[in-house]
Amino acid sequence: MSSDNPSGGDDQQGRPRGRLTPDYVSGFVDGEGCFCVSIHPHPTVRYGRRWLIAPCFQAYQHRDNVEILEQLRDFFGCGRITAKGPSNVMTYSVYRREDLESVIIPFFDRHPLVSRKHEDFVKFREIVRAMQLRLHRTDEGFRRIVELAFSMNQSGKQRR
Repeated sequence: MSSDNPSGGDDQQGRPRGRLTPDYVSGFVDGEGCFCVSIHPHPTVRYGRRWLIAPCFQAYQHRDNVEILEQLRDFFGCGRITAKGPSNVMTYSVYRREDLESVIIPFFDRHPLVSRKHEDFVKFREIVRAMQLRLHRTDEGFRRIVELAFSMNQSGKQRR
């Protein structure tokens, strides 16, 4: 009996064979990634600027496919993989601003996303660069970062 389905199910879920390519990574992040910026009260600062701004790049995958996240971590050479709460979802995260500035942002500048997620990346890049210039320490810069952060990920969960 013949079938139109490919034999060898390695690739049926879009799993890469061998090393990841930049095009695969960009496409994977378009579907399973997120650029986000959290803003919440700083846990230890009592005076002055009491807000913590935390930009983060993340990608998600079911625990059964964690090897893709491991390959992504190896591809970028930074970040870590953790469980997302008690669920079966695993998260690859890059929080270090130095890694965001030197690895993640240059990669997506060279290999742009094609979905609406590209708009979030552009805002994310502006926030990280503003923080690199320490603009988040000024009232005007802080306000701009908050506006950008709250305008991101509009098709996802809404911010409080």
